[in-house]
Amino acid sequence: MARDVSPPRGMRDFLPADKAKRERALRVIRDVFASHGFEEIETPVVEDFERLHSGLGGDNEKLAFSVLKRGLDKEALEAAANSGDAHDLADLGLRFDLTVPLARFYATHRAELPSVFRAIQIAPVWRAERPQKGRYRQFVQCDIDIIGEAGQLAEVELITATSAVLSTLGLEGCTIRINDRRILAGILDYCGFAPERFGSALISIDKLDKIGTEGVVKELSETGPDAAAVLGGLLERIEPHLASGGVPMTTADILSVLPDGIDSDAVADLETLAKSLTELPSGVEVRFDPTLVRGMGYYTGTIFEIAHPESGSSVGGGGRYDGMIGRFLGQDVPAAGFSIGFERIVDLIEVDGAYVSDSVVLVHDAVLDSADLSLSTLIGIKSELIAAGKRVRLEKRAKNLTPVLDRAREAGFGSFAFVSAQTTSAKDLVFKDLA
Repeated sequence: MARDVSPPRGMRDFLPADKAKRERALRVIRDVFASHGFEEIETPVVEDFERLHSGLGGDNEKLAFSVLKRGLDKEALEAAANSGDAHDLADLGLRFDLTVPLARFYATHRAELPSVFRAIQIAPVWRAERPQKGRYRQFVQCDIDIIGEAGQLAEVELITATSAVLSTLGLEGCTIRINDRRILAGILDYCGFAPERFGSALISIDKLDKIGTEGVVKELSETGPDAAAVLGGLLERIEPHLASGGVPMTTADILSVLPDGIDSDAVADLETLAKSLTELPSGVEVRFDPTLVRGMGYYTGTIFEIAHPESGSSVGGGGRYDGMIGRFLGQDVPAAGFSIGFERIVDLIEVDGAYVSDSVVLVHDAVLDSADLSLSTLIGIKSELIAAGKRVRLEKRAKNLTPVLDRAREAGFGSFAFVSAQTTSAKDLVFKDLA
């Protein structure tokens, strides 16, 4: 019986052409973020179990892969399993996002970093998701964060840099939906939810696009029918605006869909933010969405999410999380971040072959070191081209070269040349276009 050679469920292999596309997209993302003044860091793929389960990661903590403690014998394993305490079995875990590791990183290295630190993190994360379209157990996140800036300059820089990435990648038609956790709290208070029920209410509101107003009200009616009914009426008033992408970000438009008594500072901050984002690329717009929740429990103020008409889910998101770093450092430090969902973005874009003009294929005889062509001559010609800045692939001559050259074209090679016995240097080569 043949063995199953597929990768683990929810994880993927990438063929050379797919890997090349991903790397070119990642290069664009890195270069744009760097041009906006962000600096790249790297953190370990594992963090302490207690840190990953400290209540900062919301529902994602339940999806964390844990690492079994080293040195446990059979009796210790049985005792740990019977205790029901996962910490008896594991002391480390794979990171489920890049924000918790960043908070730990900053607390560790604060003395070596500037007072306002602008970080890039681009790396894989792991979650024990149920695999399905668009959801994987291993995936890449592309994060930028600003730590130490309490004002709205942080949000403006994050949204501006991320919008520049979307534009440079050629992803048009994006809407950045914006809300504020203070506004959500005001809405729930107005509807009559007790503060201890805010968390469960937000979880239900976060499902609005999947279950609709009726579904949200049904979920919340079991424990608070009166408050749920008030919320339902408010959502019915808001939903028509969401069909067009959200509400224009002016004070008048924002207030037109909100109940009385909502935090006026939060509304004013949103309009100030909108006025500061007038120079965004033409393919990106910002809109107010009072139903936007963002599931992570650590957000404290402004939250944002990227919507695209060809994606059934958001393709990025983030917000302000002023309370997280203080959990590690012992004192509060303002922080905000924006994460691009790379796996969803890369499926929506067409990335030009960055190598084509400088990538060549040398087609040579199948048998080398013969009277026709020596191995040393072939390698010498290849070395000449590499020294001149070319990317070079060697391919053996075949009766049917079409599939060979087709694969090379897909891999980003732009031209090819035959190497014969008469070829003594790169100057003798005659290149033909692969396009």
